[in-house]
Amino acid sequence: MSTSPAEEPINPISAAGLTGPIHLAVDLGASSGRVIAAGTTNGKLQLAEIWRFENKPVRVHEDLFWNHLGLWQEITYGLRLAANQAASLPDVKIASVGVDTWGVDFGMLDENDQLIGPVRCYRDPRNQGMMAEAVSKLSRDEIFAETGLQFMEINTLYQLIAGRQANDVSLQHAKTFLMMADLFHWMLSGAKTIEATNASTTQMLSPETGQWSAKLLSTFDIPAELFPEPTPAGTPIGVVHPTVAEITGLHEVPVITPATHDTASAVLSVPATDFAPAKPDWCYISSGTWSLMGVELPKPKVTPLCSELNFTNEGGVHRSTRLLKNIGGLWIFQQIRASLQRQGSAPSWSEMVDAAKAAAPFELLINPDDPALLAPTDMIEELHALSQRTGQAAPTDNGVLFRAALEGLALRYRATLESLERLTDSSIQTIHIVGGGSQNQLLCQMTADACNRTVVAGPVEATAIGNVVMQMIGSGRLESISEARKLIRDSFPTTTYQPQNTQIWDEPAARFSQL
Repeated sequence: MSTSPAEEPINPISAAGLTGPIHLAVDLGASSGRVIAAGTTNGKLQLAEIWRFENKPVRVHEDLFWNHLGLWQEITYGLRLAANQAASLPDVKIASVGVDTWGVDFGMLDENDQLIGPVRCYRDPRNQGMMAEAVSKLSRDEIFAETGLQFMEINTLYQLIAGRQANDVSLQHAKTFLMMADLFHWMLSGAKTIEATNASTTQMLSPETGQWSAKLLSTFDIPAELFPEPTPAGTPIGVVHPTVAEITGLHEVPVITPATHDTASAVLSVPATDFAPAKPDWCYISSGTWSLMGVELPKPKVTPLCSELNFTNEGGVHRSTRLLKNIGGLWIFQQIRASLQRQGSAPSWSEMVDAAKAAAPFELLINPDDPALLAPTDMIEELHALSQRTGQAAPTDNGVLFRAALEGLALRYRATLESLERLTDSSIQTIHIVGGGSQNQLLCQMTADACNRTVVAGPVEATAIGNVVMQMIGSGRLESISEARKLIRDSFPTTTYQPQNTQIWDEPAARFSQL
């Protein structure tokens, strides 16, 4: 950390015009984290970014870990900045704090409430083969019937099976299991809870009852007593622990669980006019390192077709269901740049988009969910290998790679849209793209063209917005999801993209389906 509160040139809370009660959102993604302050001014929600930091997994030999203690240091530093800035403004009071993170990953505490061992990253190579190990004991149909979840080797269930096979000391001595956001909530408050939306990503929770699956836990020798009962989003779980208050200056500040799974928070920020309709005419794409594409429903769809299409029923706020597909997202685009950085010639993001625009279309088709692209040592080398493996011409320049990474996403969205309409027996007219990917104008237009649907892009800070409005609901400042979404519509601009030249996507889509 390079700056201290005394060196801050401006006060972001003041610059954003925030007054009255404000809420602090700690938003941790798989590549970066932020501390955001937010409040309402003149009837609009305003955000102020207090602190931003990197989040990178750490490789030790063949293992991949998260630097959770480094993240905690960055979080407390950002909270201290926020407390200092708020204290300098007479009309500002910090009303609550809450954390959201990515799903599936976790930490464990022993009988003395000490964190056991490092926290593993979902891309850890030891998870490979664990899904096959699981279905050798319990069929896919049985696992899906219990959980309604998409089968992915990163899921918590397979991580725990990998830990069992490796004789992990952490599993031998664990007394409490906490998802990532819940781990940081415990560090903040001392409360040991698991928020329901994140619990739903584990492939160990029933979407029907919202409780842990006794059948799965017993089959795979996972002690049921590790798991606290899931806590609904918007629940106050305590106040900032006195030792943390000394570090941060947040004395007696309530800790309120947002929808701690970042996608659940992002979906809450979709500026739609309804909530969880039975026959949706809109879908969402939460676009970042991962793309989560789906619909918001009042009930889960644990059906044979859902299992066949490998969709997932994740928990949403207020017992809604997020029926969605996990898609590789901008990971490939990001990792191409990381490969170029290692070569000492990394272009800017805008330069990558410009090069993609200039490249010929459909020179290389990439499935963003190709398992070989999950965690390659070098993405560019892996994409060249993919072109050979799939019988395609080798990429002639980096612009082809940049364009192919975006076209592959748009084609994946097209196929996913078709599946969503089959699953819900509805006609989806609008695609809402929220999150960082909503700023990529080329990808948004490609999505509109490939899917032949209107795309509405924004808000950009979707996860932080969803985090904050759930805290506002939990503290009584907002009464409902409908009121929260109206506040979001009134506060943040969106950009609309209409389909253009859609026919040129038909032939590539047919080829893409064979990858």
